[in-house]
Amino acid sequence: MTCLPTHTERKLGLVIDLDTCVGCHGCATSCKEWNTGGYSAPLSDTDPYGADPDGAWLNRIHSYEVGDGADSRTVHFPRSCLHCETPDCVTVCPTGASFKRAEDGIVLVDPDLCIGCKLCSWACAYGAREYDPSHGVMKKCTLCVDRIYNEHLAPEDRVPACVRACPTGARHFGDLGDPDSDVSKLVAERGGFDLLGAFGYKPVNKYLPPRERRDARTVATDKTPQKQKIAAPTTAIESLFSWVDRALSR
Repeated sequence: MTCLPTHTERKLGLVIDLDTCVGCHGCATSCKEWNTGGYSAPLSDTDPYGADPDGAWLNRIHSYEVGDGADSRTVHFPRSCLHCETPDCVTVCPTGASFKRAEDGIVLVDPDLCIGCKLCSWACAYGAREYDPSHGVMKKCTLCVDRIYNEHLAPEDRVPACVRACPTGARHFGDLGDPDSDVSKLVAERGGFDLLGAFGYKPVNKYLPPRERRDARTVATDKTPQKQKIAAPTTAIESLFSWVDRALSR
């Protein structure tokens, strides 16, 4: 069985904001396009328009209705490999194909060693392993390791494809082992949490909870005069934007 490193120099991972994720699937399609060379669209690898479409998706988005009545809301929950500190998917691998890197904590699969036995998918508590029938191997999120270290890319592109594509800024990437990193500070400020933390796998990826709902009912209770909230426009362009804001707020 595969052994885990006793220590990782960094803990690269994702922080996903459930408050701003709109469930657009932009992260899933960009992941698909970058990692399998497919189209930037929700198409499967094989026979996408046929009777038996098939393929591996390394990032999936689930949507849930929470709350009742006027207090209900839709929460979109992206899910991919969490690059756990103590992943069972690695330790059950009989060939060493599944491994965790000591330099950055990323969990990867070596396709040359993988025999497609699916033990890792059975061991993963998060359902993050995908069997690719086209190649007969297991696949998973790699944090786009071929992007984040690629010096031929512009600095702003050296992030996972899902992070680069997110239109609402709901996905953040960085070193969660560094308490002074932007992602670590974000987790501390917003009360970021582990998915199924009680299982003890210590996932590196974190989720930020939805904020308290703000709608017409809560805004109505705010008695602060509007003129104290927004400074009066001083230029023609500011006046235009102020008018547009009032028109769209009606």
